[in-house]
Amino acid sequence: MDVKAQVSMLFHLDKCIGCHTCSIACKNIWTDRKGAEYMWWNNVETKPGTGYPTRWEDQETYKGGWEVRNGQARLRSTGKLRGLANLFFNPHLPSMDDYYEPFTYRYEDLFNPEQGDDQPTARPISMVTGKNMDINAGPNWDDDLGGSAIYANNDPNFRALSEPVKQSLFEVERLVFGYLPRICNHCLNPACVAACPSGAIYKRGEDGVVLVNQEKCRAWRMCISACPYKKVYYNWASGKSEKCILCFPRVETGQVPACAHSCVGRIRYMGVMLYDAAKIPAAINAPDDRVLESQLDMLLDPNDPEVLRAARAAGIPEDWLASAQASPIYRFVKEWRIAVPLHAEFRTMAMMFYVPPLSPVTATVENSLVRNSTGSLFHGIDQSRLPLEYLAKLFTVGDVPRLAGILKKQMAVRLYQRQKTVGDVGAEKVEQALREAGCTAAQVEAIYRLTALPTFAERFAMPPYHRERDIETLNDPLSNKQETGFGFRQAPQRGL
Repeated sequence: MDVKAQVSMLFHLDKCIGCHTCSIACKNIWTDRKGAEYMWWNNVETKPGTGYPTRWEDQETYKGGWEVRNGQARLRSTGKLRGLANLFFNPHLPSMDDYYEPFTYRYEDLFNPEQGDDQPTARPISMVTGKNMDINAGPNWDDDLGGSAIYANNDPNFRALSEPVKQSLFEVERLVFGYLPRICNHCLNPACVAACPSGAIYKRGEDGVVLVNQEKCRAWRMCISACPYKKVYYNWASGKSEKCILCFPRVETGQVPACAHSCVGRIRYMGVMLYDAAKIPAAINAPDDRVLESQLDMLLDPNDPEVLRAARAAGIPEDWLASAQASPIYRFVKEWRIAVPLHAEFRTMAMMFYVPPLSPVTATVENSLVRNSTGSLFHGIDQSRLPLEYLAKLFTVGDVPRLAGILKKQMAVRLYQRQKTVGDVGAEKVEQALREAGCTAAQVEAIYRLTALPTFAERFAMPPYHRERDIETLNDPLSNKQETGFGFRQAPQRGL
């Protein structure tokens, strides 16, 4: 057992309101520089939709992630021979059209115009060329257009849906969608790291954060095509690749990442996960119907004595083990089994997890009037307006029963709390929901507590890094001269 620690984040999609506060917080801190105008390390997409960059999930085009050939996982985008052949021309890179041409406005035209008969306006100009332009795309251009004939029809996940399911989705046009916030997944088997010819991208051993060494980066951009989530970007001004760094300068000083700290809906949770690195080869080579379960099997119980012994032998500090035991991620993913990674079939072993959202009841249009398929306040999972097949393609590698089980457990929480607070559901219906979801009343109470009423400390069970102690030893060495003993003169403290 090779125990390692990974800092992970969880997104509870049933609480996301699509406000983009997380995106703006990240943008203002990290990507407000020249060459980074089009970079959105954190973005929020409308699903169904094409996402950002456009159709990033279409690996037939972009060749991201890993594929299994003859029982062995290999990169889709590159290899020893293919990498050499494509070293100076990469055919699988997204173009500027797949992102958008970053723009600003010529505000002097608005504030200091020449006198005339026309209303002054601020004309849009390109941040790349500085010339006038027509805006025809943006990072959330299809925001709130989940049922549109343009964006939803081009969602790559629709390939797995049958024609009747597609038609049911578009029955009430533009009235069903959900939000999908995305950052770098800081994967256990990152394709970007494997594809980099110069070895500039690396995964930190202490917390699993994937970073780009800016001194080593030579702008081959193999990382961009290899990442199936398209969360590595090329800075056209500096000639370097850049990506989400999980706000490690903040995390190391006791603060949570800016996107999580600013989240209005409080959908984000953060904590430490322990995993068995020895199981990674078997997990990435598992068949499609086993790859998700193989990834979850790698995650270890932080309360297991054998796991703790192996973790201590691997040098994981005690306070990190305590944080792993308090981690909300472990409870959602392993204990309650209602959170899963995004597109596990990409085989990067993504370590950002999602609680899939519930959706309204199915509806039809009759004589320009919308009619719901049920008259009750709460409906069955199979009546959800967002097809289970679609959500399963996103979160459970097409496993509809597994996805349905996750949604049934969330519905059981709703019914239980409704009966508890209002009393109009009925005890029998609640008991039936609990049986179908395979959970107890105590478990439902715990899920509700951590979902709706968590404190800041419960949402972010973050461990202290130990750089504080290293810094403390450098403080005024002359004042420590001739003192006896070893250790610290004062207890290290984390800044806020």
